[in-house]
Amino acid sequence: MLHINDLTYRIEGRLLLDRASVGIAAGHKVGLIGRNGAGKTTLLRIITGELSPDDGSVGFPRSASLGYVAQEAPGGDATLIEWVLEADHERASLLAEAETATDPQRIADIHTRLGDIGAHAAAARAAQILAGLGFDEAAQNRSCREYSGGWRMRVALAAVLFLEPEILLLDEPTNYLDLEGTLWLESYLRAYPHTILMVSHDRNLLNRAVASILHLDRGRLTLYSGGYDDFEDARSEQQRLEGKLKKKQDDERKRITAFVDRFRAKATKAAQAQSRLKALAKMKPIAAQVDDRVVPITFPKPEKALASPLIRLEGVEVGYEPDKPILRNIDLRIDNDDRIALLGQNGNGKSTFAKLVSGRLPPQGGSSWSHKNLTFGYFAQHQLDELSEGRSPFDYITGLMPESSEAERRARLGAAGFGFDRADNRCDTLSGGEKARLLLLLATFHAPHILVLDEPTNHLDVDSRETLIRALNDYEGAVILISHDRHLVEACAESLWLVGSGTVTPFEGDMADYQRMLLDERSSRPARDDKGGGARPDDRAEQRRLAA
Repeated sequence: MLHINDLTYRIEGRLLLDRASVGIAAGHKVGLIGRNGAGKTTLLRIITGELSPDDGSVGFPRSASLGYVAQEAPGGDATLIEWVLEADHERASLLAEAETATDPQRIADIHTRLGDIGAHAAAARAAQILAGLGFDEAAQNRSCREYSGGWRMRVALAAVLFLEPEILLLDEPTNYLDLEGTLWLESYLRAYPHTILMVSHDRNLLNRAVASILHLDRGRLTLYSGGYDDFEDARSEQQRLEGKLKKKQDDERKRITAFVDRFRAKATKAAQAQSRLKALAKMKPIAAQVDDRVVPITFPKPEKALASPLIRLEGVEVGYEPDKPILRNIDLRIDNDDRIALLGQNGNGKSTFAKLVSGRLPPQGGSSWSHKNLTFGYFAQHQLDELSEGRSPFDYITGLMPESSEAERRARLGAAGFGFDRADNRCDTLSGGEKARLLLLLATFHAPHILVLDEPTNHLDVDSRETLIRALNDYEGAVILISHDRHLVEACAESLWLVGSGTVTPFEGDMADYQRMLLDERSSRPARDDKGGGARPDDRAEQRRLAA
């Protein structure tokens, strides 16, 4: 179905794809993985024809349709349902022609074709997809321009799923979804009847929605059978065997070299020595593939521990407009060793609560108390877009270390993964993963007592996510975490708080219980009522503040 043949591609002199080749069979579902900056998105753009390779080719049947989520979010006055339906250009064209056609035979042909492509059931199917991604019936009939970039990217995803292309290309499709939307997408992709090639760093999605993993490493592609856990096992075993073979070959080289050095000068052994030299020259070196070291993420220890509680909230209300609180009746406390994950659908107020506890949004009512010496580290996705394009990581760290030497500044950046080759690069040239690492460094620079992290993993590859987990588990302060990454939450959070119904309350259960609750709620209602994309009018101010 999809054949990638000896692709080579360079960007700014760097070899990104090096004779990369793979074949993907029709109906196969494949997860494309690799380190940040490895070239995954570039590969998708070459497949779509948006980029041209320096060498090699991409092939698939001419009759096969190919779908890819547009980089630009939909906008304008069209409603969400209209925008999704209009993505099917053939259906839209036939319906328009049916309005003006006068020839009876042509009218009959039009309606036959509309029936063949399921045009009359299209509206219901589009509505079902939009509902799965978080938009209730009322939300589907609002214009695209009413929504923030993140919500509009969901609409763009809905449009591609609605088209049901024979080759579906997805690039981090869960980045704009909450957990409920991610679970729905996981189920949808498992049942998808055609070929999928999906870039993702979500371990759960890669374990449950695809049948193979395509690994892009050092410009080459390798296909592994099974989900992500199977890939990790196979990759580890492959590296073990390659290391064993390399050691065996190295030992043999040493033995031959020692023999030659010992007997080369002896006439009786000269022929043997020469023969073994020829054998040594013909020996093809075995290069054991060892993963590049991931630069660890580390968080400094708070200089002075504070007694619990750090924060106490009693009957607190918070919102963005006077007399219109988004969250009410909050009665909670945060201690110095808490590890709390906030659960709830997008638009329910998780980011609002994060801003409240980090002091970025004042309470509108109730009693709020925090320790007088309390310090915060705050990370949110929208901050990636707020990094100054003209500044470099070195510029930012200089602002935080004005009295330090250049060597000390560069050492601090180097520990975060910014060596000389990247520390002086403008922020607009950094990858999403590099920007996330920079923001984490800046947020934790002064060793805060509480870390408030709002979707910290969206731009991190799987290995970087694992080092973030280790950093959070080693960190000695409190953590408030918002994430749709189930693996991260399960690995780090000790308490779950549910943001919903206009308040925040402890959730009695684990992530498996929460997932079951979401699935039960979905099966018990025909469409979403007042959550997420169909949030109450009072909640729309929160939605407008959600990062794209």
